[in-house]
Amino acid sequence: MLIYLAMERVLLIARQQREGWQTEEHFAGLEPTCLALDPLRPERVFCGTFDRGLWRSNDAGHTWERIGESRPGKEDGISYAQIMAVTVSSNERVGEHSVVYAGTEPTAIFRSEDGGASWLELKELRGLPSAPSWSFPPRPTTNHARWITPDPHIAGRIFVAVEAGAVLRSQDGGKHWEDRKPDGPLDTHTLLMHSQAPDRLYSAAGDGFIKAGRGYSESYDGGVTWQRFHQGLQHHYLWGLAVDPADPDTIIISGATTPAHAHATKVSANSAVYRKTSGQPWRQVTHGLPEAEGTIAPTLACNESEPGVFYALSNKGLYRSCDAGEHWEHLALAWKPEYEGQHPQALLISNI
Repeated sequence: MLIYLAMERVLLIARQQREGWQTEEHFAGLEPTCLALDPLRPERVFCGTFDRGLWRSNDAGHTWERIGESRPGKEDGISYAQIMAVTVSSNERVGEHSVVYAGTEPTAIFRSEDGGASWLELKELRGLPSAPSWSFPPRPTTNHARWITPDPHIAGRIFVAVEAGAVLRSQDGGKHWEDRKPDGPLDTHTLLMHSQAPDRLYSAAGDGFIKAGRGYSESYDGGVTWQRFHQGLQHHYLWGLAVDPADPDTIIISGATTPAHAHATKVSANSAVYRKTSGQPWRQVTHGLPEAEGTIAPTLACNESEPGVFYALSNKGLYRSCDAGEHWEHLALAWKPEYEGQHPQALLISNI
């Protein structure tokens, strides 16, 4: 097994060996932001960085090359170096390649049909009526594509979460776009779908910080209408989200009472993890997880081949649950003191 852990100033790759975990550092100082795995070629991994563009590995993270750089007189690159989201479609293919999508700051979406060698901007998105209202509070003069979610059931249907301002939908691989829907989430931080639940979307958002009860939303009609589920939550600014690969109704989220408590390092951080099952309220889970005080809101992930298993990455390290989020264990990775002052950015689990 391989685990990719993007921290604020370094990418860690943990390789499971017979004697334990071997951890490598990559991209020291490059601010990795997002990760994606190619389902057709699991040894191919993409890593976005905040100011140094998009990178690709074809050998499970041993070596990396920058891709998508803009070139004078060419329009086949990614126009911005701030890569905030990247994903690989599981069902959209061109020849031998999976379609790759990358999102940037300022908000723009790019599509590659050749494994990342060339890119096309999906320009209609930037002309949507709601675009002038998009704004990212820490950098209010700009905004970015926070999450890109291809529909695992309908090839070419993709959803984009803009931070902050919208959840957008395309039905044709990004050629045309539909604007945000009335009462949809505005500040989505994680946007997911499930292989067993057609048309169902899950959103963990910061909306609950403005109005309690609006942090967690689901759509059952492909993003047209949204329902809120907040019973049991005491932390309404939500960040991480993962859904059990074997059960679309078993969900875990991470959050805090304020953005500062979710993201600030060391003393100011104070976060929580919650679990929900079908028809039940949210319930905070703590067994095996680090103390809430001093813990940045974890990034959450799961692996399609591991039913009932969840992973949580925070500044305190990597944790795993093997009973659908009830109990957690700390994985013994080499964890330097400097990592405790870094924000977790992305987490990716690979079967290689």
